[in-house]
Amino acid sequence: QLHFVESGGGLVASGGSLRLSCEASGGALDSYVIGWFRQVAGKEREGVACISTRDRSTDYVDSAKGRFTISRDNAKNTVYLQMNSLKPEDTAVYYCALYSILVATTPQNCGRPYEYGYWGQGTQVTVSS
Repeated sequence: QLHFVESGGGLVASGGSLRLSCEASGGALDSYVIGWFRQVAGKEREGVACISTRDRSTDYVDSAKGRFTISRDNAKNTVYLQMNSLKPEDTAVYYCALYSILVATTPQNCGRPYEYGYWGQGTQVTVSS
């Protein structure tokens, strides 16, 4: 069964950078859409970015455009989220997950959280002001 493990979170000052990793085991990622989401305690989980491991298409939410870059290494079965120019409002637990519908390209606005499965345990990102 597919299993995701996120890593790379930590504490960083405002304006700093982090690279998150989402490593998959139990299956190959070469034909799926993988999404990065984040959640603050007491708030709904929100999408950040997504990537098709098949056609390399990507999509980002407005708050991530120009600052975050999602990429994948199919050989390593890993999806990355490079986050630059971090802001305190980026503070959250970041998760990766698999889009449950088999599609070749990223869904519009990366779809909704309920359309994803195989959630990892998350990695905490804290941006200090």
